[in-house]
Amino acid sequence: MPPRKKPTSTTAKKAQTKLKRAIKRGDVAAPPPQTKQNKNRRRAHGPPVSQTVESSRKLQSAFISLPPEFLENTKVLASQLPLSRPIPHNSLLLPVYDAEYALACPRRPKWKFTMSKLEVEKNEEGVFRKWLFQTDDLVEKWQKQPPEPAAMPRSTTVFERNIEVWRQLWRVTEISDILLVLLDSRAPLLHFPPSLQDYLENRSVILVLTKVDIAGPERAEAWTRYFATNHPSYKVVQVESYIEKEVTSLSQGRRQHRPHIPETFRTRLIQAIREEHAALLEPPEKVKANPARLEHWKPKVKREIDWDRLLTAEGEKVGSIVGGPAAPQPDAEASEEEQEPQFLTIGLIGQPNVGKSSLLNALFGTSKVRASKTPGKTKHFQTLFFTPDVRVVDCPGLVMPNFVPLEMQVLAGILPISRRRCFHAFLLHILIYVVVVAAVPFCTYHAAQLLPLERILRIAKPEPVEVVDKRTWREGERPPAEDLRERPWSAMDVLIGYAEAKGWMTAKGGRPDVHRAGNAILRALAEGRITWAFWPPDAAETAHASTEGAGIWIQSEDGAMSSEEESEDEPEEDEAENQVQSSDEASEPQSADEEEDEEEEAAPLKTGIGRFGALLDEDSKSDAESE
Repeated sequence: MPPRKKPTSTTAKKAQTKLKRAIKRGDVAAPPPQTKQNKNRRRAHGPPVSQTVESSRKLQSAFISLPPEFLENTKVLASQLPLSRPIPHNSLLLPVYDAEYALACPRRPKWKFTMSKLEVEKNEEGVFRKWLFQTDDLVEKWQKQPPEPAAMPRSTTVFERNIEVWRQLWRVTEISDILLVLLDSRAPLLHFPPSLQDYLENRSVILVLTKVDIAGPERAEAWTRYFATNHPSYKVVQVESYIEKEVTSLSQGRRQHRPHIPETFRTRLIQAIREEHAALLEPPEKVKANPARLEHWKPKVKREIDWDRLLTAEGEKVGSIVGGPAAPQPDAEASEEEQEPQFLTIGLIGQPNVGKSSLLNALFGTSKVRASKTPGKTKHFQTLFFTPDVRVVDCPGLVMPNFVPLEMQVLAGILPISRRRCFHAFLLHILIYVVVVAAVPFCTYHAAQLLPLERILRIAKPEPVEVVDKRTWREGERPPAEDLRERPWSAMDVLIGYAEAKGWMTAKGGRPDVHRAGNAILRALAEGRITWAFWPPDAAETAHASTEGAGIWIQSEDGAMSSEEESEDEPEEDEAENQVQSSDEASEPQSADEEEDEEEEAAPLKTGIGRFGALLDEDSKSDAESE
């Protein structure tokens, strides 16, 4: 928090105000400007930053920022464009975005053991800069395609721009024998773009559909059949990572969850890994056709695995064996070529907020890695032993390049829905942008085109603002006032109605705080408190049989958000101090007198406990460690 200003007497304040006004009129000469003391000087000369903290700062995700003209234009259109009611049937299916050119993931350039670390890093940075230039050029051409008439302008797409984060993916894919690619079952195609498919070509991959409890078994089975038909080379497994705790007096009647994977899902996942391991023990077809090569061929993975132990492994000891006498030791007498790998390595990769760390904690039966409902909590890849001969590697979430608009990425929870600027930018030498800043009306408009938010949130259409019309109208041409109340819903109506229902008003103007309302709605959509899911492209008939006008919304028994879920729409405590200003506070300038009298007060924000309540303790612990 900024330091408190020194209190002054009323007489001194009046004298200071009179002096300022006299200087402004020109009656008194302005004093010479004073050199401001650098506030960061104390930090620069303070205690040294640990290597772990400095490394974590380098792994902050970097994205582009949206132009102010785009944000202002979409804010106006959000209040003018009517929402399609009832929601058309084609909104039930995940749209496919065609592009003339395909995007690709950056690949690590080849290196040799004779190269120094500096040479390897310089080579990687050069290749990455070239990839970044080519990708930006393709995205710019895609974005310039003309939008549909009477619709929102085409937004850009967001992908990871920090080479340090991509290096985490390179390391994980290099050391892993089998890769588990996690896909959110609400919109799996968004998490398995063509760029990732090409990058994982010729590798042993298993597709894991997460958050099945949110999407529902019917949609999860439909997506499983879709991938089995269109990607037959990949095995597809469904998982759930949380189970509801027993209600106690401490829970105050609210549902709480803990990491847990049902036995059926666990067995299917272990069986899929076992089948992939068996395939790795078989020589390739080229080797089988050459008897000389077949005679000397050896598998690159560990042969003997205790699969029964994987099915029952859980508890405090699981995930904590990272070396020492408990870890398997290599045969010192065998040569380097004859040595069998010490363990089978399984890597977990995917985009942010897809559930990688949550799945690990569910497999271990306890919280071993940092998991959060906020995307991007995992910074470094983490290696943990599942059993003495199997280890797993948790890769940080990484936004893959794909021709998917920003608003769809926000809906899927790939991007954090709050404004966060790095307070240590002077140490990082980079400025990190999170693009969901003032694009709340724009993203809300897109969500309201797919879900009946006014029904889900149980809000009434706000009354139109009475405007005094001073124009002179000819007889019979003045529009009747009743037409204003019969206008169709707009995205701004949803934001204003929800802000009024919650009592959220701006501090200065006393108007509905649409930014806070939009932030709460988008977070509820991303975190699963408003349940939704797309149908696969080949399930058109099943999708059309859904409730009329519901869009992608999965209705609950009472047809709306429960009171428990509504209590969770407040931001997390770790994001409270970084909250975006309301529209009035950001747009209305302050006078000199107001600036001096104003003192910032951080009001405590409530946090609910629901489907993601098991992650709240992890957030507070991780924030305390980072500080």
